[in-house]
Parts: sequence; structure tokens; C-alpha cells
Amino acid sequence: MKHEWRKLEKELYGVKTKPVMVDVPLQKFIMISGKGNPNDTEFSDKVGALYALAYAIKMGYKSVPKSNEITDFTVYPLEGIWKQIEGSELDKDRLEYTIMIRQPDFITKEMVDHALEKVKIKKPNPLYVQISFDTMNGGKSVQILHVGAFDDEPASFEKMNEFLKAHQLERIESHHREIYLNNANRTEKSKLKTILRYKIK
Repeated sequence: MKHEWRKLEKELYGVKTKPVMVDVPLQKFIMISGKGNPNDTEFSDKVGALYALAYAIKMGYKSVPKSNEITDFTVYPLEGIWKQIEGSELDKDRLEYTIMIRQPDFITKEMVDHALEKVKIKKPNPLYVQISFDTMNGGKSVQILHVGAFDDEPASFEKMNEFLKAHQLERIESHHREIYLNNANRTEKSKLKTILRYKIK
């Protein structure tokens, strides 16, 4: 059986353009952090390193005997945690980020380490040393599907803020999370699909 996140985890990824509450469970990620403009080559280089490792993990898992019925899995989408260093006006050069790709629950640190050693040889990249494997608990959150350019996200955030007011909820973190459901380099800006999410109480 192949683990396909789009089919099996619709509560987390089958989001519509209206805000909803969701309880995000503990999840495993490979991740890398940085600062600066996401349009810079440093950012795209880090994305490339993450994907190279993600596919190495997938191929490594497929090649070993399984203790469960899952023989393969679809690579999860790229995610990003974004925070502005200071100031209220958006300045992309002053952003802090952690970009990451979720791993299925059955992937272990040993599998990640093994894949990392292999990909270092097959596709050398100095950025691999910055990648970590860790868990993250999303907890109670609100999320929405934003369709369109990244620069138009404030309109969707406003919908989320109105949802909080209507349900007497409160945002509890300054940063937010984005999940990219399609490839920004191969998709028209007007058709980009991005899940926006932040924690609430």
C-alpha cells in the first residue's frame, strides 16, 4: 500500500477558501532555517537540498524490507514557517524562515541519516549539514486555502482574523505556517494554492 497524504489526511490538506479550525498532531520534519528574501537564490538552494534529501529518504524506504503494510509514500509538500524580524510593514529582506518537508510517522532518524549519507555522494551539496530531523506539534490552529500570488496573502489573513473575532478565539504566535500545494516555479501566480495556518487558543 502507498501512503498518499492528499487522500489520507484531508482534514490537514483538503482545505477550502474559508477558515476552519484544526488540531494539528505531532509531526516529523526534515528542516532548514535561514534569513532574507525568499526570491533569493539562497532560499531556492535550500529548497533544492531539502527535496534531494526527501526523495532519497523515499527511495531508501522503498528499498528495504518493511515491518508494516506500507511499501511506498508520496513526498509531502514543502512547508514554511515565516516571521518578520522587526517592524509592521512587510520587508522580505527582513524575514526569518524555517522551510521543511514532513516525513511519515514510520520514518526514523536512522533512515534519514542513511539517506543523507547516500545523497551526499550522489548529489553533493554543502547545505545538507544545515538540515535537521525533528518533530513539531502544531496544536489547535486555524487555517485557510489561499489561491493566488503570495503577495496577495493579506486578504486571506484578514478572513482568518475575522473568523477569530466571530468565534472569540485568539492568535497566540506572531509567526505563521505556509504549506505549498503546487510548484511556484511551474504555476501561474493566480493559480498558486497555499495553506495558511497559525496557532490559536
